[in-house]
Amino acid sequence: MRYGFVIDNRKCIGCHACTTACKSENEVPLGVFRTWVKYTEKGTFPNTRRYFNVTRCNHCDNAPCITVCPTKALYRRPDGIVDFDSSRCIGCKSCMQACPYDALYIDPFEHTAAKCNYCAHRVDVGLLPACVIVCPEKAIIAGDLDDPTSEIAHLVATQPVAVRKPEQGTQPKLFYIDADAAALTPEAQTRQDGYLWGEVRPDDRPKLAVTADGAADPAGEARIAYDVHHPKPWGGKVATYLWTKSIGSGAALIAAVLFLAGAVDNRATFQIAAPLIAVLFILATSVLLVADLKRPERFWYLLLKPNPRSWLVWGGYILGVFGAVAFLWLVAAAAGLDTAMKVLMALAIPLALASAGYTALLFGQAEGRDFWQSHLLLPQLIAQAIVAGSAALLLFGVALGASDHELRVVAVALAVGVVLFAVLLLAELRGAHGNAHVARTVKLLTAGPYRPVLLFGVWLLGVVAPLILVAATVLMGPVIVTAAFAASAALAGLWFYERIWVSAGQDVPLS
Repeated sequence: MRYGFVIDNRKCIGCHACTTACKSENEVPLGVFRTWVKYTEKGTFPNTRRYFNVTRCNHCDNAPCITVCPTKALYRRPDGIVDFDSSRCIGCKSCMQACPYDALYIDPFEHTAAKCNYCAHRVDVGLLPACVIVCPEKAIIAGDLDDPTSEIAHLVATQPVAVRKPEQGTQPKLFYIDADAAALTPEAQTRQDGYLWGEVRPDDRPKLAVTADGAADPAGEARIAYDVHHPKPWGGKVATYLWTKSIGSGAALIAAVLFLAGAVDNRATFQIAAPLIAVLFILATSVLLVADLKRPERFWYLLLKPNPRSWLVWGGYILGVFGAVAFLWLVAAAAGLDTAMKVLMALAIPLALASAGYTALLFGQAEGRDFWQSHLLLPQLIAQAIVAGSAALLLFGVALGASDHELRVVAVALAVGVVLFAVLLLAELRGAHGNAHVARTVKLLTAGPYRPVLLFGVWLLGVVAPLILVAATVLMGPVIVTAAFAASAALAGLWFYERIWVSAGQDVPLS
């Protein structure tokens, strides 16, 4: 049994009865939607046409929201309905990033995620979903796709149907009959400053993100006359979490590698300060992650109700183990247990790499955001950890009396990280883009509102300035001054990068 929907656009009149019935039946608050009707217009008067598209959860057979949910709050029932248990939700918003259809939202009263659940409470007693029974034109057909005698199975088998974003591989079970391709493709649509009955809700999405590509719709520009959207789920806390995690993991990584290789020896910097930086910044990372939850009091569900397929869960475990090893390293160093300290340093290296890099797998599960699916993300995160860790050690080395030779060694590590970061960033921005969504996001960074920050905050402050200052540190000096400025510039540039990377990745609309 696999319940699904068919939207017959030959019959839909855009009356919004389905929207109001859904709100009434499920007590959906104002400002958020489980189902809504998008109006798309094409052509020039008098040769114009309006298309209606009923939008909601697609109840995918391969639902990425289920995979990424860290507490199994989202699950698939035996009948194929993707349902939601709000009592398990911690409000991490990762499901909103994973859904390519913008179908989930945060309930403003419960502070948990929510979405269309096919009116499962009605289905369980033999009733159809509320949107189906209220539709005056019978444009919404619900039923079992696996039952060849059902109306929905007959329509899917005999009519040309389309689904939204089939390339995502989610196997959606929301089918459209007679749907306009541009009306189903956000990148082919231009969003106006106002709709039929009012102004667009203000948000921080730049104009370039909501303007159709020139060649996106050869049949004529598709203009959005009415739609809804949900705000960007992740903001400054997530960007700062990436930054603090890079510092914590990178400091332990660089110190352990250089010390075990015999390149440095200053006890205060590389035996004491390095694990202390790791512990403090991994703790800060954990605090930021918990603070970003809509239900932070439930953070412990990650331990007691975990979904082993979610990298949010595995990331929590990795950070916990890494923080514990760094703390033991600090204790061993303070107690003068050199052999134990070296063993813990060796253990810290793979754990630091895992702490820096697991986010690539977590963002990879955010399948709604194609820009974050880059195969370059893992090496980028490692490069960022090298940059941030080296910069932090330089600052502490200056303060704690590391020798000029040791500062130069760490400065070279910083330069290597900066060069690696710059090369990977160039490859990301100038290389081939997988689809229009990624190309639009890159354009926002390189030619849109993020361009000044990218040029001056990232390239100039975060790449060019540190490399010049490292060269001065290695070749001339004064070592203390140039090393400190190189480290400060690199950390600032990396923070700017995290902010625009997280923000731009969410700007292009999903619906």
